[in-house]
Amino acid sequence: MLRPDPTATRDVVSLDGLWNFDLVNIAPDDDHDHAWTTVLSPRVQAPVPASYNDIFLDPAIRNHVGWVRYQRRVRIPRGWAGRRFFVRCDAATHRGRLYVNERFTVDHQGGYTPFDAEVTELVDAGDDFQLTIAVSNELTNETIPPGKIETLADGRKKQTYLHDFYNYSGLARSVWLYSLPMQYISDVTTTTDVDWNHSAGIIKYRIEANLDTPAASDTYVKASVSDEAGLSVTATTGFENELKIPSVQLWQPGAAYLYKLTFELCLSSDHSVIDVYHIQTGIRTVEVRGSQFLINNKPFYFTGFGKHEDTPVRGKGHDAAYMVHDFQLLNWIGANSFRTSHYPYAEEVLDYADRQGIVVIDETAAVGLNLGIASVMWSIANEPASHEDGAREYFEPLVEVARKLDQRPICFANFGAATSEKDRISDLFDVLCLNRYYGWYESCGDMQTAEAALEKDLLGWQTKYSKPIIMTEYGADTIAGLHSAAVTPWSEEFQALLLDLYHRVFDRVECVIGEQVWSFSDFQTSQHVFRVDGNKKGVFTRDRRPKAAAQVLRRRWLLEGRGGCHPFRLDDAQGRRQTYS
Repeated sequence: MLRPDPTATRDVVSLDGLWNFDLVNIAPDDDHDHAWTTVLSPRVQAPVPASYNDIFLDPAIRNHVGWVRYQRRVRIPRGWAGRRFFVRCDAATHRGRLYVNERFTVDHQGGYTPFDAEVTELVDAGDDFQLTIAVSNELTNETIPPGKIETLADGRKKQTYLHDFYNYSGLARSVWLYSLPMQYISDVTTTTDVDWNHSAGIIKYRIEANLDTPAASDTYVKASVSDEAGLSVTATTGFENELKIPSVQLWQPGAAYLYKLTFELCLSSDHSVIDVYHIQTGIRTVEVRGSQFLINNKPFYFTGFGKHEDTPVRGKGHDAAYMVHDFQLLNWIGANSFRTSHYPYAEEVLDYADRQGIVVIDETAAVGLNLGIASVMWSIANEPASHEDGAREYFEPLVEVARKLDQRPICFANFGAATSEKDRISDLFDVLCLNRYYGWYESCGDMQTAEAALEKDLLGWQTKYSKPIIMTEYGADTIAGLHSAAVTPWSEEFQALLLDLYHRVFDRVECVIGEQVWSFSDFQTSQHVFRVDGNKKGVFTRDRRPKAAAQVLRRRWLLEGRGGCHPFRLDDAQGRRQTYS
C-alpha cells in the first residue's frame, strides 16, 4: 500500500483535527448494524491524531475496554469528478472499522499499520458524507500483542496484558482523503546496491499498476532519478528494471544523502502521463559478515536506544514536534540508531530517519510498513519464549517468509530466561539481539556479581554462534532528582554506574557490535505498585529532560566516538558547526 503523496496526478486532503467521539458500551454483533453509524453529538470531541486515554479525565473513558467511535463530515472536492477517491487511516489501535454514511466498507486488524477504503462508488464528487471510524482496543490470545479480558462483578471489562507499555487506543496517526486517476500506480518496490568497481549506485525497481483500461500493453513506465540539487542523474523505462547512478553519493549513517525517484505511468499511443509517484531513497548496502555488521562495506557499531511512541497527553499519537526534538536529542547524545520497540512506527518517523542518517531496527508487531533506507534490519519479535517447546516450529516459517519478502538481515530480541544453552531458534537469525538486566532485575545493586554474570552470558553466545551481538535492552529504573553517593537503586547515580558497568563488558567481548539502552525516555505503563507513573528506565524523562546517565552516554558515544557516526554537533550560541574526528 503506497502512502498518499500529492503529485501532479494525485490529490491528498488531511482529515486531522477534532472528531465527534463516543464510547460504544454494547457493540452490535453485526458489522452492518446501523447502530454503528448513528449521528454523534459534537458535545464530546477527540483530536486526531492522538490516543484518547490521557486526554479525558473521566476514568470511564481512560480505562474503557472495547469499541469507541470517531465521526465527522467529509466533502469530496468537486474537481475530483472522473477520478477514484479513498479514505486512508494510518493506524487504529488495535482494530478499525470504517463506515461511509451507513455503509460498512472495511475491517482492519493490527493497530500499527495503515488501511484504506475506496469510496468512489459510494459518494459523488462535490457531495459530503458522514465518515465513522470505530476502533477497538481489545487484546486477546488471538491478537498481536496478546492480552486477556475479564468481566468484573459490576459488569465492567478489565484488560490485562503482558507487555510493559500502556495499551493506548484510538486514532493515533493521521486520516486522509485522497484521489487517484482511474488507472494508477498501485505499488512500488525498490532495492539498492552498489557496483564498487565502478563507484555506481544501483536501484532495482518493480512497478505494479491498476489498469482496468487500457490494457497493460498500451502503457509503459518511465523511471528517473534526480539528486538533492534537483539535477537529473539517470532514467529508464519499464515496469521492472534497474537504474544506475554514476559517481554515486552513498547514504551513510550520520551523513544522509537522498535521491528522488519519479515513476510515471504513460500511454503508449501519445506518451501522455496517466499517473506520477515519487520516492525519496538513499543508496547503501547492508551485510552481515562473520561477527561484523557492515553498512557500505564498513563495520558499523550501533549506539542508541529502544524507544516507544509515547508522549504526555497524546499517548501514542504521532507528534511532529516531539519527533524532531527526539532526533535532536539523538544527535546531541551521539546516538546513531534506535529500535522501534515494539511495533512499526509511523511512516513519517522512518522518512525522517532517512533524512537524518539515523539507522533503524524496525520491529514488527505482525506485519510492517514500507521500510525506509535507514531501516537496516527486521526484528520480528521482542522477548518471545524462544526456549520453550514449539518455539522453532512457530518461528521458522516466519523467518522464511521474511527472507522472501525482503533482503535485509533478520533478528529478534532475546530475553534472559532463553540463555544460549536453552534457546532453540537463534541459529535461524543473522544477528543476536539480547535484552539483559543484570544489576537491576537480577542481582540488584550487586555490581560485582552483575558484571561477572553479564560477561559470562555474552561469552556463551559468542562461543556458540560467533555472530554479531547487539545489546538491545539494558538499564535501570531511575527517578529524576533522586541522588545518592552510595550504590542506591532508583538514583540517577546508580543508572549511570550501571551503564558504565555494561560498557566495560561490551568492550571486552569481540562479537558485541552494538548497544541500545532501554530506554530513550520514560513512558507510560499499566498501573502497578512497582511502576511509579510508568516505566522510569528512560535516559530522558517523559518530557525529554536528561538524567545524569545522559552525560555518561554522551561522553562515550559523542566525545569518545563509540559508534563514530556523528562528525559534528550544533551547540554553541551562534550555531556554528564544530567538527570532531
